[in-house]
Parts: sequence; C-alpha cells; structure tokens
Amino acid sequence: MPAPLHHQQPQQWPAQQPPPPQSWPGQAPPMPPPMTPRHLPPMAPPQPPPVNWGPPPGPPPGWGPAPMPYPPLPRQKSKGPLVAALVVGFLVLGVATIGIVAANSSSKKPSDSANAGYDSYTYTPEPTTTTTTTTTASTTSSSTRTTSTSTPKAGPKAVIALGDNPIHAAGLGAFNIGGCPLPAMEYSPAGQDRFLRASLPCIEAMWKPSFERANLPYQPVELVMVTSQITNTCGSVGPDRTAMYCDGTIYWTPNHYANEQGSANPNHPGKYLGQLAHEYGHHVQWLSGILRASGQAQYEKGGWDTPEGLDLNRRKELQATCFGGMTLAPLSHGAVPADVISVALTDAGNRGDYPIYPNRDHGAPERNAAWVNHGFKNNETSACNTWVASAADVS
Repeated sequence: MPAPLHHQQPQQWPAQQPPPPQSWPGQAPPMPPPMTPRHLPPMAPPQPPPVNWGPPPGPPPGWGPAPMPYPPLPRQKSKGPLVAALVVGFLVLGVATIGIVAANSSSKKPSDSANAGYDSYTYTPEPTTTTTTTTTASTTSSSTRTTSTSTPKAGPKAVIALGDNPIHAAGLGAFNIGGCPLPAMEYSPAGQDRFLRASLPCIEAMWKPSFERANLPYQPVELVMVTSQITNTCGSVGPDRTAMYCDGTIYWTPNHYANEQGSANPNHPGKYLGQLAHEYGHHVQWLSGILRASGQAQYEKGGWDTPEGLDLNRRKELQATCFGGMTLAPLSHGAVPADVISVALTDAGNRGDYPIYPNRDHGAPERNAAWVNHGFKNNETSACNTWVASAADVS
C-alpha cells in the first residue's frame, strides 16, 4: 500500500537556467474549493516526518592569547636601556590586549537555522572597460585599462512568502509542450532512472516560463537514485523510504516503489510519473521561496509537530500534490498515453494520512485526491494556493 510523500526541511539553497515557453493552456474561471472525492483503501504506514530543528546552541565563550611574561631587566648604570625595555614591554602588552579584544569580538555567533540553506540570487558582475586620457602641453597620451566593478546586476530573487508569493499570480501554470518521448518502463533501479530522467526535461520546459513571468529564479532539479543509506543536508534517507526532496534535488528510492504491490498502486508508469510530479512540486516551492517561508513559520509555531506546525506541513504537501496535478495537465494533451495520466492521478489520491496514522502531516487521502484533480483541471498556480484555503480543505 502506498506511503505518503515526503519532504524534509532544507539547509542550503539555488541559482538559474533556460528552456522556452510554448502555447499556454486556456485559462479556466476561478474554481470553488476543491471537491471531496471518495474514500479509498488504506495504505502503508507513513514515513517518519522531518526531525524537529531550531537554532544551534549559543556561541562559545570568548578566547584570546594569554598575556606574555616580561623578561627580567638587566642591571645598567645608564637609564637609557631601562627606558627602552619599558617601551618594548608596553608595546607587547598592547599587542596582547588587542589580540584578546579582537578574538572576543570575532567569536562565532549561532546561525539562524530557520534561514539556513538559501542563497540570494544575483548575477556575477561582468568586467567593464574604462578609458582615461591625460594631456600635457607637449604630448597627448591615451591609456586603456580594464577593471571589474563591485556592483552586481540585479537578478531574480526568491520571495520568502506563502499565500502572497509571486508564484501564485494569475496566468501562471504548466505550459503546453509538443510531446514527451519516454522510454519503455523497466522497474529496475536503472530502468526507473532512465524513465525519470527522460521525463524531467518535459517537466522543466512546462514550468520554466512561469518563473520567467513571475521574475523568480530558476534552475533545473537534480535527481539522485538512492539504493543504500545516504546522508544529505536534510538528514538521512534509506532505500526503503518514499522519495525525498531536499535543496534542489529529488532523492528517488527505486526499490521502495518497485516493491509496492496492490490494486491501489500497481507497478505502472503512471505511478512513477505522478510521484515525480509531486516531488517536482516541492522544487517549485523551493525556487519561489515557499519552502523557506513554511520552515520559518513552523519554527515560529514551535515546530512541525505542533498542531499549527502540522497544519502548515499539510498545506505544503497538498500544494505539492496540486502542482503535481498541474504538471500532468499538459502531458494529457497527447504527450503521454492517457492511461499513464489516469494512473498518476489515482495513485496521488490513494496517498496521505489515514486515521490510524499518529501524525497528520500530509493530508487525508481524499484531500490529496481533491487537490491533485483541482490542479489538473485548472492548471493555474493560484488554484493551488493551499496557504489561503480553509482548515477543512487541508485536513
């Protein structure tokens, strides 16, 4: 039985890149709140949620070099050497004191873990050429020199916001593409890797135009196949867990998905495409600044496992599910077979938090079904703004 999708809080952040827009699917009028679909059969236990985190301990105590002892002064009849020795002593004492003050002032400060892992988006400045001309009464000389300016050009920046994030503006969604040639599906790790890597360029081409229109930074997502226990900046992930998104990378667990059995989630290409679409939904959140904003909000509420923190986590996961439905919309226009789209939508509706689960952090299966279909039918980011939805719609 399917397990819920998983995303952990990141610790380091993106940059930018291309593909061109194509025809934008017709806009649908604003839709009412997502419909409530039927209840579906139960699934496997959920994966453990992200570990609670917060700012690291405070700074270490100040430190500095110990004062240097003075050597005994030699007996001299003249006072000149004595005065010189005293001057040297005061100089040594001054240097030692300055060292102590400097060392204490440069003690490490605790990093803000709620803000960790996100780079600002600026372009590297290009060299500029400056020409100077000097003139005297007898000669005129001209010289040319090349210097690098220290002022970077302004580039797209992520916006650390939730409901009012620019990615929710009107007219943004997954754009149509001409086609998406996918290889025959093989369920070995190597076969899944080929299928997913062939799917990603199609997904990138559909989403990049919206980032350009919203003036948000963009970069392609990375894909890592996890066949043994690994550690990344978000923690650790093993091959028996569902896929994880972290810091611009999808960590895919091929053995877990190949071993899922049952009528609710058969081994079908649609399951893999649907799961990939959800994880890419987290990439959309990461690039736009939503993941950072949600992490800050959870921290301010006392952690992800408080009632308010779990509500925020459900909104985050259900939005990724809705974005996943949007990803499937252009592909349903003939780019991939219809049964692949159908299974992808059904699989998303079979995942989520069943009543027996202790932590309701991904939303109930019927909520996942409602949001994936809402994104698929509307294909507009504003329709996936779970941050302004009612509590019942993200239960």
